[in-house]
Amino acid sequence: MNKMLQREGISARALEIADKVEAFVRETVAPYERDPRQGAHGPSEDLANELKALARAAGVMTPHILEDGGHLTQRETAAVLIRSGLSPLGPLACHTCAPDEGNMFLLGKVASPELKERFLTRMVDGSMRTAFFMTEPAEDGGAGSDPSMMLTTCKMDGNHWVVNGRKTYITGADGAGMGIIMAKSDDGACMFLVDLPHPAIRIERVLDTIDNSMPGGHAVITIDNLRVPADQMLGASGEGFKYAQVRLAPARLSHCMRWLGACVRAHEIATNYANRRMAFGKPLIDHEGVGFMLAENLMDLKQAELMIYWCADVLDSGAQGGAESSMAKVAVSEALMRVADRCVQCMGGQGVTADTIVEQVFREIRAFRIYDGPTEVHKWSLAKKIKRDWKAAQPA
Repeated sequence: MNKMLQREGISARALEIADKVEAFVRETVAPYERDPRQGAHGPSEDLANELKALARAAGVMTPHILEDGGHLTQRETAAVLIRSGLSPLGPLACHTCAPDEGNMFLLGKVASPELKERFLTRMVDGSMRTAFFMTEPAEDGGAGSDPSMMLTTCKMDGNHWVVNGRKTYITGADGAGMGIIMAKSDDGACMFLVDLPHPAIRIERVLDTIDNSMPGGHAVITIDNLRVPADQMLGASGEGFKYAQVRLAPARLSHCMRWLGACVRAHEIATNYANRRMAFGKPLIDHEGVGFMLAENLMDLKQAELMIYWCADVLDSGAQGGAESSMAKVAVSEALMRVADRCVQCMGGQGVTADTIVEQVFREIRAFRIYDGPTEVHKWSLAKKIKRDWKAAQPA
């Protein structure tokens, strides 16, 4: 894999971390892929804790966050997170998974020293999972791809905020120790940090979804008169969307990183199968229909990798990178969908069994094309930017 993935512009320290993560995921985590402690709603807490203990022992827990509290650059983070994704269980073990990775990034950027001490420390050491409460049920008319439709409210009552509403697709809420909740005040969107579980936050149900790599699954939540101390708000009332943008562009990109790693591994498995499996007197790879699919995989994997590093460089420049992360999310998720589909096809019947991770990677990538903004929403956003830029370029 090291020959395949980019190493230019990445510090020796970051490459050492990345190589260490890759060895850990391949040698220690991959054997757990058929562990029965995985169900429709993700790996069990018992399995998650066992994997995290192994990661701590190997020195690869939260590897993109350094011992001094610093964070690798986005380009360096890509080198690490791609390798953590070589197994669907790798991000869980190394604590580079969603939504924790994005939540850690957000708190590291905007939380007060007191909130960092209270919450971020336990997030970084892997002792606490978290959730991000933004999306709302479609049947309520709430916020999905359009966050301005948010219906969850928050109102001041003394030195507390009172939050009411419903949320859905809340990844990892079941079993999380902290939640970041978005709600709307008279000033606009707000974000709150809340200890979980909490009696005012009720899990209605955990949805049965096509993907199952994330502990706790994706839950529908009712928030009923939740009282949150005022000092547990991130920033000021009305600043929630600004902070969401701080989180969303890097989080979109880190999804791309992890799933690129998974598709690299799926391609390796399909390649091994195509070289060993005989049909009509020769290995499958010698049949153009199969060999060409694997060749197309190489091109899509490389294009996805280059798109990730390009967007990482934009974020490292200090730019918000909204448009760039939209382009990367669309290009990478669509390319990886093609890769995962070809891997299944190359392996025939074996590709749709759970005997390898190829079948799971296919399902996970299909979900990835929707979460963190469906392809069509990102294209629509980019089209609006094209129009704005065109208007701005016209002579007065």
